[in-house]
Amino acid sequence: MDFMVMMPLGPQLMRELKISPKEFGGLISSFALTAGVVGLLAAPFIDRFDRRKLLLFCYAGFTLGTLACGLSNSGSSLWWARAICGAFGGVSGATIMTIVADVVPMERRARGMGIIMTAFSAAAALGVPCGLKLAQIWKWEGPFLAVAMVAAVVWIGLFRILPPVRGHLTGEKLNSAKNFIGLLSKPNAWIGLVLMMALVFGHFTVIPYFSAFLVSNARLPESSLFMVYLTGGIVTIFTGPFIGKLADRHGRYRIFVILIIGACVSIHLLTTAGPLPLWHTLLLVACFFTFASGRFVPGQATISMAVPRGQRGAYMSLIACSRDLASGLTASLGGHIIAQGPGGKLLHFERLGWIAIGVSFFSLWIFKQVKSVE
Repeated sequence: MDFMVMMPLGPQLMRELKISPKEFGGLISSFALTAGVVGLLAAPFIDRFDRRKLLLFCYAGFTLGTLACGLSNSGSSLWWARAICGAFGGVSGATIMTIVADVVPMERRARGMGIIMTAFSAAAALGVPCGLKLAQIWKWEGPFLAVAMVAAVVWIGLFRILPPVRGHLTGEKLNSAKNFIGLLSKPNAWIGLVLMMALVFGHFTVIPYFSAFLVSNARLPESSLFMVYLTGGIVTIFTGPFIGKLADRHGRYRIFVILIIGACVSIHLLTTAGPLPLWHTLLLVACFFTFASGRFVPGQATISMAVPRGQRGAYMSLIACSRDLASGLTASLGGHIIAQGPGGKLLHFERLGWIAIGVSFFSLWIFKQVKSVE
């Protein structure tokens, strides 16, 4: 919810904090870039700890960072607060995906990933509309304060319910440096990292400026933005597990190809759209969220099989690092390509669409190169 709620607040943040699209891209990228850097620094040591303890520590830092976002009073202070969120949030996300990969067997891995990834859909379907409404009532600070309260409750739930996850630990103490260097020497691991970066580039090139484009170019009323994310979120809550089930049954690559084609068609239609009726916008958004988000399900399942279990924590941290760095780079890239025209209209948005489409087709080839070691 913390990551999702930032992007639809774009129009209000640019207006209230008097920041440009480029500076807004910097706010998005601050979370991603610090998450990537911290994930890289932490990767050699992650497999030495109980996954539960590591998650509790990082999620506590993330919660405090989100609270700092709601207490910010300028673009610069919000930038630093987002950086704190990213530093702890990136490792938290990597740890969660590592736990899933540890406990779900290979033959059901895509379905397991699909179920877990519905959390992103639920954040879009529930968190984003509620966040936008809170922003309209209590200004932009409201959503961050609300998410901080929810995160505190979630931390208590994790502390009380989540059991220890120590299956990756052996009787002897792991040599972190040797284990990490061994991981970096595997070509298959690097191919998985490239696949994740390609998936992110094919998705987050357009996502950070999506809401601003719909308001400024497609003439969608700002008050209707919540319906866009509600529609996309509800659709993917159901399609995520279904896509995972299809990938396990019919093959991850076959389903991945179908999703890439659907995503590229949706991206082209959305990034070149002019003023649209609400129903047309919601239909395109439903298709975009289904295909563009769905491709991460077989992609993430395949990536999780690229290294042995004993190196999976470090590897998933590197995957999160590559994901966050890629999303930060795409946000910065968008900030340099996008410009504001008369009346706040976004110019050159279709260029971002073509970049996303090109990288998406490149990901088809990369996907085939990842080999399962399980």
